[in-house]
Amino acid sequence: MEGNNSKEVLLSILGVAVLIIAVIGISFAAFNFSQTGAKENTITTGRLSMSYSEDTNGISLENALPISDEAGKALINSNEKFDFTVDAIIEDGDADTVIDYAITAVKVDEATTLDDSAVKVYLTNIDTSTEVPVLEPTKLSLVEKTTSSELSSAPSGEFKLATGKLNDSATHKYRLRMWVADDYSAGGTSATYQLKVNVYGAAQAQ
Repeated sequence: MEGNNSKEVLLSILGVAVLIIAVIGISFAAFNFSQTGAKENTITTGRLSMSYSEDTNGISLENALPISDEAGKALINSNEKFDFTVDAIIEDGDADTVIDYAITAVKVDEATTLDDSAVKVYLTNIDTSTEVPVLEPTKLSLVEKTTSSELSSAPSGEFKLATGKLNDSATHKYRLRMWVADDYSAGGTSATYQLKVNVYGAAQAQ
């Protein structure tokens, strides 16, 4: 009988110890997560990868009112911009490799009620503390679209926000803003628009 009681006591002690360890582990994980911020998401295409901290790789407008370009360029709240990083990976043995790349955007139709002519986008490079314009405020209806012959291997029909060439491993940071153009008349329609951002890259033939 005493042996059974001893076993029950031992099992009880072990159970409490496991519970304490589990609680401490969960508390530490929660604390660590709150300190490090949102989970980093990464999309890799060939030799390029795009990483971002938001839940999705894009930006959206909801019940937005028309604003001027100056006001649009100054948008800074987390829900008013989309920051992302592009990494180019070229191995040491590929010194002569050149990557053609493209940063594109795709309209999410089911989340969009505005015409392309009603929305402006503005892309900047934020490698330093000074933002450098890559694409000045432009209506999406005027942004060139990709074709089937893109050197970056981007599929056709996507808005071409930026293109270029890379001949060395590099990391670049970008910020995309989007707003309703100040010459658009809402007319009582719910102003919503959503873009998904993509990055494509392909090495030139040697």
